[in-house]
Amino acid sequence: MPEKKPVILVVDDASDALSMMSAILEKADMTALVARDGAGALALLEHALPDLILMDAVMPRLDGFDAARAIKRDARFAHIPVIFLTGLTEPENVVKGFETGGVDYITKPIVPEVMLARVRAHLSNARLAQSARQALDVSGSPLLAANAQGEVLWVTPKAVARLGAGDWRVRIAPRLAEIVAGRLGDAGLPLEGGLLASFIGEAQPGEYLVRLKEKGAPSESTVLKQVFALTDREAEVLLWIAKGKSNRDAGAILGCSPRTINKHLEQIYQKLDVENRTAAAMKVIQALSEH
Repeated sequence: MPEKKPVILVVDDASDALSMMSAILEKADMTALVARDGAGALALLEHALPDLILMDAVMPRLDGFDAARAIKRDARFAHIPVIFLTGLTEPENVVKGFETGGVDYITKPIVPEVMLARVRAHLSNARLAQSARQALDVSGSPLLAANAQGEVLWVTPKAVARLGAGDWRVRIAPRLAEIVAGRLGDAGLPLEGGLLASFIGEAQPGEYLVRLKEKGAPSESTVLKQVFALTDREAEVLLWIAKGKSNRDAGAILGCSPRTINKHLEQIYQKLDVENRTAAAMKVIQALSEH
């Protein structure tokens, strides 16, 4: 069965730019959809679901930044990568693009080879992320992903079942932002409905995994201790390292020296059969998502 062509939504208020980019994409065996501004893009998304969006930053009515914010707030579309097309190269505009949910930006005038290389790279990353989410759905893990503001990007069916009906996304956003900002794990923080929420790790830039569990469920360090046959201290070290802490920071938290943390890591890597902290962190995310 032939592989489905990637569908790319191009959003630009300039007709010549739309025509040029559509031709480039079609020649690269991709299907191009077009919209003249952010409002048109949002309307089109109600009828078609692209694999990636190329978004002009400066447009009338609704510009690319505001359109990206709206897309990322909608759980149906939040997973779609948005690449900004812009002549705005000032650092504040680049930062703004990433803050509104963009994964990349391409400066104008467009160089076809560069645009296609970036589109293909982000399509590949998006497929891997989507496969991981589907695997989590099948596993029945009560997980959700949120951004730094606590806005829910995606959620597994089991988490939805535990959170129940109603506008819980808005209600829990402040607490999720607190959990993400503090990288709060282990015991977690009360959410609602008798649930505790705890930070697991960063799935990809700007996307933070949060685990839901019932009050009284084993802590993260207890789970790691059982799954990987670790000592109490090794489990604590592994948990903080997986949350992005340096040896120095982990040592300050646990009341020991960075050198001691490094010695613990040598034993931890051996027990997990990994060679570095990145691989160890991935095993932590997997273990916590399954328990």
